[in-house]
Amino acid sequence: MTVHFIGAGPGAVDLLTIRARDLIAASPVCLYAGSLVPPEMLEICPPAARTIDTALMTLAEIVDEMVRAHAHGLDVARLASGDPSVFSAMAEQMRRLDAEGVPYDVTPGVPAYAAAAAALKRELTVPTVAQTVTLTRIAARATPMPPEETLESAKGTVVLHLAVHRIDEVVKELAPIHGSDCPAAVVAYASREHEIVLRGRLDDIAHRVHEAGIQRTAVVIVGRALAAEQFPDSHLYSDARCRS
Repeated sequence: MTVHFIGAGPGAVDLLTIRARDLIAASPVCLYAGSLVPPEMLEICPPAARTIDTALMTLAEIVDEMVRAHAHGLDVARLASGDPSVFSAMAEQMRRLDAEGVPYDVTPGVPAYAAAAAALKRELTVPTVAQTVTLTRIAARATPMPPEETLESAKGTVVLHLAVHRIDEVVKELAPIHGSDCPAAVVAYASREHEIVLRGRLDDIAHRVHEAGIQRTAVVIVGRALAAEQFPDSHLYSDARCRS
């Protein structure tokens, strides 16, 4: 058997990769975070599949379910919202599966920040404006941030996960660096039917978030690329490059 760590994407079922869909459909056991993975995604599971909401489970309990499935020769679909390479807690699960001798693989998914950028109809890297995207979060009550990875050190277009509930703190830390007039946006439930898109600047985005009542399942994006209009065309398709 194999534990399949699967990127479930930002929420829309039709944004699952074909590989992800097929693995879910073939796995007798499915572990998912009910607070992040929409229930319609579970309709892909086999009719008799054991589906387990991990939202209130500990890491030990989650791994125990995987080990139990392994003992019975059952494949496990372990769904992670977005892409499992970012803020998925996959690393600590793999570490424990290695210790237990349980095999696993990884299937990528559409990351939440990509779905948010699509909702905004914006490229996060714009020539001469921003060529770096920083994916980060704030410490809050979660695992502490490494000392060198503060918001003050974030470069280019800044994308924050797990931070919308601390939007006032985000603004306070970023405004002195990027300027209070820096474009900012918040996208909640990206790609879903109840998607919410807020556009503004650092000096008003917190008010917009509070007014909309957004407290979770959202991506915060800050950077000049969000409103860039005057910039040179990319060298990628330039006449000079194409003639060379």
